Amino acid sequence: MTTDTSRVTLHMVASLDFFIAKKDQSVLWLQSVDHYEKGVAGEDPEEFIKTIGCYVMGSRTYEHALLLGWPYGDTPTIVLTHRQLSTDKASVEFYSGDLTELVNDVLKPRYKSIWVVGGAMLTRDFLRLKLADELRIAIMPIMLGDGTLFVDHVGQEQPLHLKDVTAYKDGMVELWYEIRKTLPP
Repeated sequence: MTTDTSRVTLHMVASLDFFIAKKDQSVLWLQSVDHYEKGVAGEDPEEFIKTIGCYVMGSRTYEHALLLGWPYGDTPTIVLTHRQLSTDKASVEFYSGDLTELVNDVLKPRYKSIWVVGGAMLTRDFLRLKLADELRIAIMPIMLGDGTLFVDHVGQEQPLHLKDVTAYKDGMVELWYEIRKTLPP
């Protein structure tokens, strides 16, 4: 059973040319040194994280997050993988079954706010299976020229509705879209 109040958000940070990592998988470019005078400072990260019920991520994103110092705190996290991985975090579970069953039968009944935070293949699968309700993409003030694309070969048209745009002091711009379930007439 799913609830109408559960929301699945695809969240990604990308360069202006829509790469989420350099070819060598580095992400140091995520720290902006730019300054945009009209931008907002942004909300308190600790308070914002409290609004997220659980995270969903792929195994490579999980491994990368561990290297970066695990920014997800104790929030429940589902890592999708077919590999045998281990963790010392009580909040992390590994899953290798059907994605639609996971979202509709396991996550939506338990969590109001479900955030998919990476990677590109997982984002593509959520879009193809129409499992996401909204897309939040933060565009950093940089063009990488090559690397891992945010979304590649979704293979279907996906109508979106712009909910909000926020420009931040560091030059990052966040686009927030509702994902429409049907094509407009």
